[in-house]
Amino acid sequence: MATRTTRAAVAVAAAALLLTACTNGGSDEAAGGSSTDTPAVGGTVHMLQNADFSYLDPARGFDGGVNAFYRLVYRGLTMQAAGDAEDPNAIVPDMAESLGTASEDGLTWTYTLKDGLKFDNGDPITSAEVAFGISRAWDPEIGIGSPWLKNTVEAPEDYLGPYQSGEHPGIETPDEGTLVFHLKTPFPEFDNVLAQPNAVPFPVGSGAGDEFINDIVASGPYTLDTYTPGSLIKLVRNEHWDAETDEVRKAYPDAWEFEIGLDGATIDERLMAGQGSDVNAISGRIQAATLARVQTPELQDRLVTSPAYCTTYMGMNTTKAPFDQVEVRQAMNWAIDRTSLQTASGGNQLADPATTIIPEAVSGHKDFDLYPSDDYSGDPEKALELLAEVGLEDGFSFTLDIRSQPIMQAQAESIQQSLAAVNVDVKLNVIDTSTYYETIGTPSQQSDAAITGWCPDWASSASTMVPPLVDGRLITDKGNTNLAQIDDEAVNARIDEIKAMTDIAAANTAWGEFDEEVMALAPMAPLLWEKGVFLPGENIAGYHPSSNMTDLAIIGLRDPSQG
Repeated sequence: MATRTTRAAVAVAAAALLLTACTNGGSDEAAGGSSTDTPAVGGTVHMLQNADFSYLDPARGFDGGVNAFYRLVYRGLTMQAAGDAEDPNAIVPDMAESLGTASEDGLTWTYTLKDGLKFDNGDPITSAEVAFGISRAWDPEIGIGSPWLKNTVEAPEDYLGPYQSGEHPGIETPDEGTLVFHLKTPFPEFDNVLAQPNAVPFPVGSGAGDEFINDIVASGPYTLDTYTPGSLIKLVRNEHWDAETDEVRKAYPDAWEFEIGLDGATIDERLMAGQGSDVNAISGRIQAATLARVQTPELQDRLVTSPAYCTTYMGMNTTKAPFDQVEVRQAMNWAIDRTSLQTASGGNQLADPATTIIPEAVSGHKDFDLYPSDDYSGDPEKALELLAEVGLEDGFSFTLDIRSQPIMQAQAESIQQSLAAVNVDVKLNVIDTSTYYETIGTPSQQSDAAITGWCPDWASSASTMVPPLVDGRLITDKGNTNLAQIDDEAVNARIDEIKAMTDIAAANTAWGEFDEEVMALAPMAPLLWEKGVFLPGENIAGYHPSSNMTDLAIIGLRDPSQG
């Protein structure tokens, strides 16, 4: 999402290009060592993927694959640490000299810019450009990406971004090197907010309307050379990026080429064969059907796995009958056969049944199951009892939004079969992957339910895992992350109580308990924790993949002359 995310959030990117879940990664387990060797400088890394990125403009995009891409071309005041860092979930300074300095009351955060920062055209990046770029998040048409800036930074209700309302009243720029942010309420994790993909600089006055649909203004180590939507993105070095100001991005390759529109099976075939430039290629997770074919010693040496940081779930629109009744939503949780979903998703190497919103790998996870069944296969009898309580023992019909990806359709068909056992007819609404998150994040275009995913925007805390999905005050006309559109006063109040806690460890425990409280209301049905299995080209080095966000900025080639 996020990733959003990545959008918002939201969410988990298509399996064929999943590199993050909404924006943060974690440790990985590599079988073999070639992909984690130190890269050399030079050459071109190829990314093979099924679908185009949602948006090149970070104010709009917020999903797993594109968040990883943004890391190559944009910079922020802070950022997530490198994928090979001791703590890859940590937040570290980027364009700022240090993490923020908070006032005693926690309502004001101050940052000082490093010297020598420039855009790809050589123009300097000052506090004015940073403030302008961040303020684009408030534009009603463009600002459909990460919601965290709007959720935390103080602004009048009628502030509509820089193009309509001018400078942001909640962001001060007392000089060219200083930014001061005024928050709505104290938020101890505000450094994490400024590591979001839409908290990046842009030249003042740029980016209105659709200007950045097919173009970018880079502040990171690469800039756009070629973009053919649905086919190819080529990045080349940004000659004005100064590595001395950037302690995280290594930018080993001279160029990146993103080959788009490839069938998932074709991608896997190319990586297994490893011919020509494909020795220099990476992709998202391999297809479930490919697993049996990568058991040879040669391919096993290249195989890399990562734990699940994201939850695949079915969100139910509580504004539409019959999902406005908690008994119906609970019945769906009882009826779904998660073992069947696991099989449809490639088996236990690729997915585990999910019973909570917060995955096991994310801080704050609490182990519980409010809707238990033998081997996670569902309990149709319990579901029918609940449906009978509200007069729906003869069932009902609803429309389920899904992405146009084979694995997603297999998951949807599994749900169809599970719910047919309780007389529920599920009609599938298949939406193109590149527009999926925008569609389901627009309440006026939402159907009755949707299969999507959510990753933490920062995995060191569960604060970004559950609240964006259930906070009624976050429901928006576009970029909506609360797909259930649940607006419960007690839920909203509890979110505020936990967010106010300054002890992060205690807050994480509280988020785990909150997860259980939310699941009693059942605005969603957790389905799976999908793990990552990746097969990089044999010449790839510095590769530390994650099922949440792979850090592209530290990847390179062992031998740039190959391919």
